[in-house]
Amino acid sequence: MSNAVLTRIPDAAEVAGMDVQHVAQLLRSQASQIEALRAQVEWFKRQVFGQKSERYAPQPDAQQMHLGELMPAVAAVPAAEQDVPAHKRRRARSDFTDDAASVPFFDEARVPVVSIAVPNPEVQGLSAEEVAQHYEVVGEKVSHRLAQRPGAYVVLKYVRSVIKRRDTQTLHCPAAPVGVIEGSRADVSFIVGVMVDKFQWHLPLYRQHQRLIEAGFKLSRPWLTQLLQQAAQLLEPIYEAQLESIRRSRVVAMDETPIKAGRAGPGKMKAGYFWPVYGEHDEVCFAFFESRQHACVKELLGDKPPDGAVLLSDGYAAYSRYAKASGVTHAQCWAHTRRGFFEALNAQPQAADQALKMIGQVYEVEADIRRQALSGENKRLHRLEHAKPLVEQFFAWVDEQLAGQGLLPSNKLTQALAYARERKAQLMVFLGDEQGPSSFRVESNIQNSRS
Repeated sequence: MSNAVLTRIPDAAEVAGMDVQHVAQLLRSQASQIEALRAQVEWFKRQVFGQKSERYAPQPDAQQMHLGELMPAVAAVPAAEQDVPAHKRRRARSDFTDDAASVPFFDEARVPVVSIAVPNPEVQGLSAEEVAQHYEVVGEKVSHRLAQRPGAYVVLKYVRSVIKRRDTQTLHCPAAPVGVIEGSRADVSFIVGVMVDKFQWHLPLYRQHQRLIEAGFKLSRPWLTQLLQQAAQLLEPIYEAQLESIRRSRVVAMDETPIKAGRAGPGKMKAGYFWPVYGEHDEVCFAFFESRQHACVKELLGDKPPDGAVLLSDGYAAYSRYAKASGVTHAQCWAHTRRGFFEALNAQPQAADQALKMIGQVYEVEADIRRQALSGENKRLHRLEHAKPLVEQFFAWVDEQLAGQGLLPSNKLTQALAYARERKAQLMVFLGDEQGPSSFRVESNIQNSRS
């Protein structure tokens, strides 16, 4: 989003005292400012009212006729009429609650099922002998209903017998079962449940505390916070091992995203950053730093990457600086390049649409590689044969647009074109890669991991 700064508009007397050159310069400055402000308004409108996804449906070709236009006109023929006898229509059922052959809506291997026998009113009051004498069970019908039980908490009560030897009068009692957190009243199942509810289902601790109170427990909120901190320390070795595995990967993808963490004052929170890193074996680590400094990249990835390593990122200068210092090959992300043209649709719809279509064709080549399950040299040759001509055509079009479009530097299309041309070498790295995934695939994996 452009950061336009409002400037004072000169009054009529000041304009009258200017020469033609200064007036023309003033008009150009105001036009640039108006363009930047219009882009900001469009961005805010999309954030508040529009669709956040960058999915783009190309406009239909104006020369392409619809199916109905290709068919000859046919005169309307009245439909033949037929008398039918009156009948009663069966009421529709949508949830199959009374259908014995209903479509299952749950996984029977994972969902507990409680069977409830419904007595037949026809045999109520009869003895078993009378039922067997006059009736025969020829089948059964089954229906399912989704039910819920309030609260799934349970207290495990360990009862340990204390015994005394008669000869020595010594007491003996077994030790209490060892928990994952020494001395804690929380069972491992409860600890996992708290973490899953908070981090997977986004249920804050204060709401979990309210739910515990309603279920009849007398626990403090600080205890839940301390429990979560102790559980995080237990997971730290797993995080370190996974991060070390990522550092050994030949292809590493990296990004950074802001987050509020820690109090900065009354009603304010500090600004921090998560730096997600993605490895070759689908490992993802979300490292936290208090800043966006260039040193964070080196601290996270180390200063001794493996031979032939590739770092995939966006255009932030911290990544290119690390790549130069460490010797890794820096590949940049096509998704970020595409985003610039997507944001330029309102400013220059025709050119932006053409750019998105050309990038989409390169994406189709990567999708075809996945469909054919190509790898190694076959993947590289497929990219060289099908993707490389498309990429070269795209960058030739970029140069042509920058040379002849004559738009202001603040225009969204100009910014998108300049962003792509400045990163041409990094965007073409994937064409020679025969092992790791492309910049299209890795970036989508990082975005999915965030959500």
